[in-house]
Amino acid sequence: MASRGWTRRDFLRGSGAAVGALVLGGCTRTVGGGAGGDPLQAARSSGTIQVGIAGEAPYGFTDASGKITGEAPEVARAVFRNLGVNTVLASQVDFNQLIPALNAGKFSVVAAGMFITPERCKNAAFSIPDYIAPTAFLVPVGNPEGVTSFEDVAKKKLNLAVLSGAVEKDYAQRLGVPDAQVQVFDSQNALLQAVTNKRAYCAALTNISLNDLVRRSPGAQVEVTKGFTPVINGKPEVQAGAFVFRTPDTSLRDAFNTELKKLHDSSEWVRIAEPFGFTQDNLPPAGVTTETLCAGS
Repeated sequence: MASRGWTRRDFLRGSGAAVGALVLGGCTRTVGGGAGGDPLQAARSSGTIQVGIAGEAPYGFTDASGKITGEAPEVARAVFRNLGVNTVLASQVDFNQLIPALNAGKFSVVAAGMFITPERCKNAAFSIPDYIAPTAFLVPVGNPEGVTSFEDVAKKKLNLAVLSGAVEKDYAQRLGVPDAQVQVFDSQNALLQAVTNKRAYCAALTNISLNDLVRRSPGAQVEVTKGFTPVINGKPEVQAGAFVFRTPDTSLRDAFNTELKKLHDSSEWVRIAEPFGFTQDNLPPAGVTTETLCAGS
């Protein structure tokens, strides 16, 4: 895990802990298209394109060998290869500086698994949803209590572990889990320990983060339940991540969307994303669109 590995909650509140800028290939200049040119044409001509990441596994991070990887960079590499661009360079900046740096022309695409929100849509343009992040539970192997929803947690009077600052505590409260049953922890490792030590029966977080946690914890006697979307007051609480572009760069975004949709419609996206804890459950359903998420509906 990178230095911010267990801070997915930062994606929900739109801020990030400071990380040093990391630039691969020495590219600190303004990228092609940043001053009114066509970034897609520039990328095809040079064979390279630069993306921005925030250093958070499993979304976009630097691994132990120094390689930029993660679900978003690897999907971006596949998309750009299909667009005739074989080299993807990356700049790592604070999460909350990704959109400002994008608009300043420091890179052409944000590849950090950024959630689509109405506020962010005012400042940049999102691709089609790349993935959805259903809620899931970390439970003992076999899930002996059969927990599949927050309502089950409440009804069975089970202790629930949640991450400080994450939305799952709010979901639990709004779906009837008493505060006395909710335990708050500061890291995903602490969630794992709470379940394995039986301080809590289960822990709630996105299935992406929990799948990644289990993958990095061989031997732990836990599993992840099937992902689900909480429905609160009749409204599904959908969390969807996407790639981000400067608003004027429509040709680049449209071409990217075309190739991303092809990956989704084949088995290729799952093959690329699976090593990072993503599954078929994370593919966006037809009803989840950038337009509706930008509108807050």
